[in-house]
Amino acid sequence: MFLSFVPLGLWISALSSGVHVSMGALIGMKIRHIKPHRLVQPLIKANKAGLGLNISQLETHFLAGGNVDRVINALIAAQRANIPMAFEKACAIDLAGRDVFEAVQMSVTGTALGSFLALLLAPLCAENLHAPKPLRWTLRLLVQVLRSFPTLILALLATFLFGLGTFSGTVAITVYTFAILTRLTYEDIESAELAPYHALCAMGAVPAKVYWRAVVPGIAPSYFSNVLYLLETNVRHSSILGYVGAGGIGLLLNEKISWLEYGKVGMILFFLFLTVCVIEGISGLLSQIIREERSLSPLGKRLLTGTTVLLILACTLSLQPPDFSHISPRAVQAMISGLFHPDWAFFFETDTSGLGYLLLETVCIALVGTCAGTVIAVPLSFLSTPCLMPQLPALLFRVVIMAIRSVPFLIYGLIFIRVAGPGPFTGVLTLGVCSVGLLSKRFTEAIESLDFRAYHALESMGVPLLLRIRYAVLPQLLPALASAVLYRFDVNIREASVLGLVGAGGIGAPLIFAMNHYKWSEAGAIALGLILLVWCIDRLSASLRR
Repeated sequence: MFLSFVPLGLWISALSSGVHVSMGALIGMKIRHIKPHRLVQPLIKANKAGLGLNISQLETHFLAGGNVDRVINALIAAQRANIPMAFEKACAIDLAGRDVFEAVQMSVTGTALGSFLALLLAPLCAENLHAPKPLRWTLRLLVQVLRSFPTLILALLATFLFGLGTFSGTVAITVYTFAILTRLTYEDIESAELAPYHALCAMGAVPAKVYWRAVVPGIAPSYFSNVLYLLETNVRHSSILGYVGAGGIGLLLNEKISWLEYGKVGMILFFLFLTVCVIEGISGLLSQIIREERSLSPLGKRLLTGTTVLLILACTLSLQPPDFSHISPRAVQAMISGLFHPDWAFFFETDTSGLGYLLLETVCIALVGTCAGTVIAVPLSFLSTPCLMPQLPALLFRVVIMAIRSVPFLIYGLIFIRVAGPGPFTGVLTLGVCSVGLLSKRFTEAIESLDFRAYHALESMGVPLLLRIRYAVLPQLLPALASAVLYRFDVNIREASVLGLVGAGGIGAPLIFAMNHYKWSEAGAIALGLILLVWCIDRLSASLRR
């Protein structure tokens, strides 16, 4: 038994290869449940390549969750190509790649599951499909409650139920996608032409089958466009879930920013930028196929479908399983009881530490940030439109917009708090920059879909550019601009509710602190305040759209 515990053969193999590893170090690894060969064999390989590493360096990277073999192979490849690369830099690249993969993994799985659930339950929420009224209003209430919370709050709640790791992050993204997409889908159903549906139902057809045959094909272009947009959004959201232990790149980013290692921060953000570029490119291609602007052969459609299914299965099956080892039924019961019994004294408190003041601060941060972002996004969107600008400048501005959009909002908060200090102004700067990214894209898409015949007629008459835009573009564009700004304000309300986590004002810090300290009654009061706030904003937006 003693000989089986002591890795004598591995120790002899290391010594014969010129690698000096003490027997005590190997036994220590066994005690810490680390398989020694996972570190010793890469160290032997590194020694043969003359890299000059030691076992403690590899163990540190291994315990951080890195892949030691991949780092050694990268260093050897760089050495052969005469590219200088330090061990620390290779480790940082490895961890960034792992965390970006986790972000994509959670995004793909969560978006797929949430989208499927939304398509199943949306018809039960639509008034014109005549689902039972109690069921319809119950589901609508559920959707309204769930969409009131940002992904980060949902992820923190999931970690209390399912433990730390990517499973909790995937659950949060699934719930967020389900809530947002269910509402968008049942609104599409309510505005769709349903005469074929009602005719088939009157003839005795099963409503569920008629829904899939007569309703889904009509809303499919809008549905898939929303799915692709949410996938891109979820990639950015999933990259910050590491802040609450739900996987992704957020924890590593926060660590590097705190240590002022801005070179590594830039490298991680570059990884994220490339990921967003790839996803946006794929999304643009799929959007053209959905709008029938690009055709695919039957074989191409089958390959596209098969690749999508395989990607979803690969991401889903490789998720970490939930960890229930630290979850107790009593703790879950206390959480549920506290959330459903809010602290009414805190709810009605009127001073600066009360809920009302914090919600008002959150609304102000979101409103000013949205307005500031709109002012910058409007000229950027015109400059990035090839219909109005030469191709090269338009492409450069599009890259700038994509770079702005690729950075998660919480990272902007961490950056701006070092510039402007803690407080609401940092929140305004953060949401202003984030609004620029999303609104510029939405504005550009709206401009490209306009009828440019009047614009070209004015151009042929020699009318200056600004006047052509004023009289031929803006009148068509204003409804789309207003819709995009209202949508972004709705998003900013939720994002402002977590900016307090980094000291940027709003209701986020009290909510997260209450959850982390198990003050569930206080968390319930804040959650109720957020639900009511988002509901009021929805009513206001709906009335403005009408």
